[in-house]
Amino acid sequence: MERLKEEKIKKARLNDIVGQVKNDILGKRYELSFAFIDKTRSKFLNKTYRKKDKPTDALSFPLDKNRGEILICKEIAKIKSVKFEMPYRNYMLFLVIHAIFHLKGFKHSDKMERYELTYYSRYRRRYL
Repeated sequence: MERLKEEKIKKARLNDIVGQVKNDILGKRYELSFAFIDKTRSKFLNKTYRKKDKPTDALSFPLDKNRGEILICKEIAKIKSVKFEMPYRNYMLFLVIHAIFHLKGFKHSDKMERYELTYYSRYRRRYL
């Protein structure tokens, strides 16, 4: 019972974090769908939409100007958090920020990285 309670708290906290980051970067009116997927689904979607035949940690799909979707693969995120020597929960925060900036229209660049680091520092102090 205690484990179930902890899991619900973690999910509620993650929802709070995603919602706050979304509101700050995309605005309160932006509708965001957020879900976890497994490695098989991640690989399929990454190959279908990005032409990369491997699973990835996060995918962002802008649906229109005010709606988008973020899909995160926990298995790959755990592997990458170890690779980057970052606690898993910190890496998850970074992934959410990274994915939201893609929904904002940013492509990988120095400018995107500067924004990500600014927001990551802000939210790490607040939530982690």
